[in-house]
Amino acid sequence: MSGGLLVAGTTSDAGKSVVTAGICRWLVRQGVKVAPFKAQNMSLNSFVTREGAEIGRAQAMQAQACRIEPTALMNPVLLKPGGDRSSQVVVMGRPVGEMSARGYHGGRQETLLNTVLDCLVTLRSSYDAVICEGAGSPAEINLRRTDIVNMGIARPARLPVLVVGDIDRGGVFASFFGTVALLAREDQELVAGFLVNKFRGDVTLLEPGLDMLRGLTGRRTYGVLPFQHGLGIDEEDGLRVSLRGAVRESEVAAPVGEDVLRVAVCAIPLMSNFTDVDALAAEPGVVVRFVDRPEELADADLVIVPGTRATVRALQWLRERGLADALVRRAAEGRPVLGICGGFQILGERIEDEVESSVGVVAGLGMLPVRVRFAREKTLARPVGEALGAPVEGYEIHHGVADVMGGEPFLDGCRVGSVWGTHWHGSLESDDFRRAFLRAVAATAGRRFVPAADTSFAALREEQLDRLGDLIEQHADTDALWRLIESGAPLGLPYLPPGAPV
Repeated sequence: MSGGLLVAGTTSDAGKSVVTAGICRWLVRQGVKVAPFKAQNMSLNSFVTREGAEIGRAQAMQAQACRIEPTALMNPVLLKPGGDRSSQVVVMGRPVGEMSARGYHGGRQETLLNTVLDCLVTLRSSYDAVICEGAGSPAEINLRRTDIVNMGIARPARLPVLVVGDIDRGGVFASFFGTVALLAREDQELVAGFLVNKFRGDVTLLEPGLDMLRGLTGRRTYGVLPFQHGLGIDEEDGLRVSLRGAVRESEVAAPVGEDVLRVAVCAIPLMSNFTDVDALAAEPGVVVRFVDRPEELADADLVIVPGTRATVRALQWLRERGLADALVRRAAEGRPVLGICGGFQILGERIEDEVESSVGVVAGLGMLPVRVRFAREKTLARPVGEALGAPVEGYEIHHGVADVMGGEPFLDGCRVGSVWGTHWHGSLESDDFRRAFLRAVAATAGRRFVPAADTSFAALREEQLDRLGDLIEQHADTDALWRLIESGAPLGLPYLPPGAPV
């Protein structure tokens, strides 16, 4: 059996995904054969593996950090929210149905534990180390009985646990102490220590607190990672461009040509795969922002309607906010619009949906000669092709089947004038295609924008992953971290009352 580690967090968004990726990249640079694992992920930001399985994009990114191909083994359960109380359940890369939170935690989740543990065993038999990512907090005591992603796998697999806390939020010492103290004795035995994330300032001022924390808990801190902008690559959810941090705060490199190019992304409900715009934000002179008001489209050179888990609901939202009318006016004026996946479906003539929303036939925006029918079987694919004279590849995740009745061919969709539509996610990561597309947009928009000739999205992604590896190597006690991965949690860790009954 190989070494292993569970990276847990005091809260959601504490930095578990990027810390896991950083540990993976640090290990692979040391010659360790390593794989990522997240038993259960809740995200609308997903990816299709070479085998045609749908998994969270965070795990695909972590696999890239390990320099290996992602597989369904790395994320056996994916929950894709369809509203406040229900999600599509994806098991081993394939959807198995919709389920309410009560129904899932009421029994289905427990039946998946064996599947999850089998995947972990398979990975551990093939790799020197498996770095597992938890979800939320391990101290969610109302969910501990049915937990299959935090202590629910750490205990049967005997994984040591490293708890990550975001000090930028405040209250990190109380969060560390409280996380341990709310765990059962058997779970506490596996919590080896802590990792402070997003620290700003002089670390010597923090050290007395870390010493007191060790005295109170009997557990050491394995590192203090400094705050750095732009490290949220392929996060589970949120309006963020991975290569730039928060979109509205992003700094744009100087354009190569005389003009910048402004891209507005409609922030539709249940947006999926917002990472489609990451490659645009990586281009010098391209300004990307998410918008939710029609007046914010006025100065945009390109408007993108992205994917969504609720196409009909997103269409209604666009109409209610006046964005639908603004999009139709743009098309009439010959101003560029791109629809991706659910956004492509919205731009069509009509949507027949008895699967996702069960509302029947709904009129689309009529900007493309396309009619969409939702099938119960989900399309999961990794297509390759050519468009605008350049090679391009992407991935497809959708229930909608498009009947394209005209226009110029564009990937699997079409183009009519300045309006483009496709089901392909990730196409803009193909460098030559992205440059050709931006040149077409700039020409249509009348902008003297010139794409940089040497921007490589793949190289930028590698640089990001190396930065994560550097954070671990430079700011964590890597010798102690490796001992933890190789040998497990130290023996004799003290029990902190009150604990929990599970």
